[in-house]
Amino acid sequence: MRYVWLLFFLFTGCLVQAQNPKHNPNDQLRSLNWDIIGTVKFELTEKNELNPVYTDAIKRFEHKPFELKGYLIPIKTGQKQQKFLLATLPINQCFFCGQNGVPVMIMIEMDQPISYSEKPITVVGILELEQKDASYAPPISIKHARLKG
Repeated sequence: MRYVWLLFFLFTGCLVQAQNPKHNPNDQLRSLNWDIIGTVKFELTEKNELNPVYTDAIKRFEHKPFELKGYLIPIKTGQKQQKFLLATLPINQCFFCGQNGVPVMIMIEMDQPISYSEKPITVVGILELEQKDASYAPPISIKHARLKG
């Protein structure tokens, strides 16, 4: 099951990209909070694990309310989503085709399911940083999230 979530989005993103080849860099969201998440680096261990290296910039927000605007990337089928990825680019733009590089994605766990949307959403919840192999799942999450606005 290693890399399954990554391969799913590679396949899904590039499949959608093939159907909609227009790549719009103006869709990429940028914010101070995405910049803070972007400070996280990853190191490959001798055991072939991809471990996060958290900077002081992000550690100071751990276990605290954190707001983030992004695109909902589902990890399960269905119109209602409670656990999903949030990314800086919409799902219809291929993340892995080399045009924009590998995006930052974090796991969102909502208190209540929300309807899928192709438009950016803003969530507020508690930022959690986990020391786990990022090959299996994103080590950065926002838990107990709710929609803002």
